[in-house]
Amino acid sequence: MLLIPCPYCGPRPEIEFSYGGEAHLARPRDPAACDDAAWGDFLYARTNPKGIHAERWRHAHGCGRFFNALRHTVSDQFLITYRIGAPRPEIAA
Repeated sequence: MLLIPCPYCGPRPEIEFSYGGEAHLARPRDPAACDDAAWGDFLYARTNPKGIHAERWRHAHGCGRFFNALRHTVSDQFLITYRIGAPRPEIAA
């Protein structure tokens, strides 16, 4: 079983977590000023890298908190987890 290191609770089994999408996405300052294409890009366009990817996760069956993680999409290895609001750590590919 995959263990995910919650920055609040420590390593826990993957079944306690839920995926929350790509991390570090900035909502448009004035959504009403966006045209349909720009709003559609914000809602649906996401990166899909083969390698290190910044993601948002929630420890749904634990502390209930959201956190960010850098995960390698090929090996499914969690490289680091960090709290929401913290800057993305620099990790070499």
